[in-house]
Amino acid sequence: MFELITLAVLSVTGGILVAASLAPDTCRIQRSARIKAAPENIYPLINDLRAFNRWNPFARKDPHMQGSYQGPVQGPGAIYDFKGSGHSGEGSIEIVGHKQAAEVTMQLTMRKPMKAQNLIVFSLKPTEDATEVTWLMQGKVPFVGKILHLLFSMDKMVGRDFESGLADLKAIAEQTT
Repeated sequence: MFELITLAVLSVTGGILVAASLAPDTCRIQRSARIKAAPENIYPLINDLRAFNRWNPFARKDPHMQGSYQGPVQGPGAIYDFKGSGHSGEGSIEIVGHKQAAEVTMQLTMRKPMKAQNLIVFSLKPTEDATEVTWLMQGKVPFVGKILHLLFSMDKMVGRDFESGLADLKAIAEQTT
């Protein structure tokens, strides 16, 4: 009996390791929202990390998060270092590029709970009476991350946070318009 249980555990573990080794090396999560405001009104809510953290779902989830701002108030070089008390982890986010009222690019560096580097791009595309705002995050997935991705849908988990954040951004942007 013990041998059968051991063989079953080894088989399942081996299957998980093989599946993880075959999983993609990158992860890409993207969500969009239509906001009834001009790109010029939405852009400052993203390109300034203090304004960004007013609607950032990861900062809002953890009211006890400790953070500090460095560099310029907005645009490339603006940095927010954070240490969460719960699910937010520890890391930093830095604005690394921008196109006025069209795009903001950030680098998210996580130190805990797992080391990771992800590129984040917010793009703003005007439509007839609104702006289509897209939040994209992509990065490499380490082997341990691949195992976790087999057990949990990162697209669903993080995607829900992106949707919540975009809804909060929409509320703020439409209120100030």
